Amino acid sequence: MKKKTEKQSYKDELRGEYDLAKLKGGVRGKYATHYRAGTNLVLLSPDVAEYFPDEKAVNTALRALIPATKRSLKRMR
Repeated sequence: MKKKTEKQSYKDELRGEYDLAKLKGGVRGKYATHYRAGTNLVLLSPDVAEYFPDEKAVNTALRALIPATKRSLKRMR
């Protein structure tokens, strides 16, 4: 026979061991600006992404384009 266990119901309540005095003063989004500044994510369009199997392939293709871009910028000046 299995033992009957009582299910504990938690209703968005903190457990008794938390000191509520220490939890005050939190700031929402405190590090959001710092996080965005250090993040450089670029989303590829689905039609472009189908040509690249992984991150390495995208980086290789972009590195190949850098010298060509530099040359075309020098011609424009």
